[in-house]
Amino acid sequence: MQNFTYFTPTKVVFGKNSESQVGKLVKEQNCKKVLVHFGGQSAKKSGLLDRIFDSLKAEQIDFISLGGVKPNPLLSLVEEGIELCKAEKVDFILAVGGGSVIDSAKAIGYGLANDFPVWDIYSRKNKPAACTPIGAILTIAAAGSEMSDSSVITNDKTLEKIGFSSNYCRCRFAVMNPELTESLSEWQTMSGATDIIMHTLERWFTAKGTENSILVDSIAAGLVKTVMANAPVLLKNPKDYNARAEIMWASSLSHNGLTGPFGNGDWASHQIEHELGGMFDVTHGAGLAAVWASWARFVYKENEERFCQMGTDMLGLTKNKGESNGDFALRAIAGMEGFFKSIKMPVNMEDLGLKLSDEQCEILAENCTWHGKRTVGTVKKLGREELAEIYKMARKAEAGR
Repeated sequence: MQNFTYFTPTKVVFGKNSESQVGKLVKEQNCKKVLVHFGGQSAKKSGLLDRIFDSLKAEQIDFISLGGVKPNPLLSLVEEGIELCKAEKVDFILAVGGGSVIDSAKAIGYGLANDFPVWDIYSRKNKPAACTPIGAILTIAAAGSEMSDSSVITNDKTLEKIGFSSNYCRCRFAVMNPELTESLSEWQTMSGATDIIMHTLERWFTAKGTENSILVDSIAAGLVKTVMANAPVLLKNPKDYNARAEIMWASSLSHNGLTGPFGNGDWASHQIEHELGGMFDVTHGAGLAAVWASWARFVYKENEERFCQMGTDMLGLTKNKGESNGDFALRAIAGMEGFFKSIKMPVNMEDLGLKLSDEQCEILAENCTWHGKRTVGTVKKLGREELAEIYKMARKAEAGR
């Protein structure tokens, strides 16, 4: 087993009505003023914000609020939040929503705690020395940002979507009530399920010879199978509490390092999708489903055995007599692609509603490499030419591919 450091400091409060404890949880942080950060109107209409405000008032905690977070959180709103927090002397940020809201809160926290433009952190021009403390109340199971060290922000001027990771931004606590996800649309729920699977697959696929331990692989496979078993349940019955609870907990565990603590994951599919999100504002999980199979078919020969293991451990496939590793790997890729189709997710750009030109594919690839400054991926290192080819492959399903 490889050496690793595992750090998960987030306190989790899970279950029905758990949001009623938020006032006490915030009070434990010894803060003076809170920014309640949220997305659209659903938190208001559902009464969730009112319940949160009442809980804060009951503990005599002063607060202000800022809504308007988009599915791909924007730098402009982050900058607005930073200025608001400075003016109001905010010292704690409470994110109410999903990964986008939490990511936006983390960016505000960075901007508030450091004396340079927050985009300098994401563009790697400067390093943060701190982050204002953050807590989260989840309303969607997807990103796992409540227990991760990462956040992703879209610069709405340049259309770049870039992530940054550090332990400074880890949430102090995360409140998870699966009932709060019942108002989500089918599309949002299945996109979230896809995101959870992808967070696990990104850690599963590594450069040949750097695979994870038996224990970690077993946890990862069990998590993916849990999501694959419960997502179809929610297609039939969106009110099934147990299915929502299983998926919500899987969401956090998929992105807190438990399914791959060695730092050797691939993450190319996420980088490829980030550029789609920045340019076209696509739903993150759906975008991942649209590009994953093309990435997999482009790189599988670099580590056929790992794709075969995905087929056996996650999909329950059996290798046929005389079947080569390559053919079985391709069958496993088709199997995962088939699952995404079964939960009504797109598996190519056309399904996603995009018709990319060659020029757009080249621009996306250029942005993905940070204008030639990096490659992405570990299974196979991908530069501009390779990334452009993957974007082109993902445009439309090809017979016999």
